[in-house]
Amino acid sequence: MRVAISCDGGGGLEGLVSPHFGRCSHFLLVDLEGAEIRSTREVPNPFADGHGPGQVPQFMASCQVKVMLSGGMGRRAIAAFEQLGIEAVTGASGSVRQALESYLGGALQGSDPCLESRHGE
Repeated sequence: MRVAISCDGGGGLEGLVSPHFGRCSHFLLVDLEGAEIRSTREVPNPFADGHGPGQVPQFMASCQVKVMLSGGMGRRAIAAFEQLGIEAVTGASGSVRQALESYLGGALQGSDPCLESRHGE
């Protein structure tokens, strides 16, 4: 299974989770076999400077992502991920490794739109 985590500033698994997936500098793609990390790859976010509805979820789908972890995202993005069969998970923070471990351990799950989205952006 491939999990993507929104990141800022590089650093691989020790890098920091971005608070908003659409504006992050890159994504760390993590290939898992069960709960074991098989490989990681950093992918620049081609939409970091601006994106339209659905562009980032479509990009993640093209990267064969099954789960998207991020600090936050808007309700339209969450819906777009769901339509593509990608699990959107918000509330991630700290290092990428910590967020991934929290998700795999069941402590990090579900998605809630960020406050900006709830107030009409």
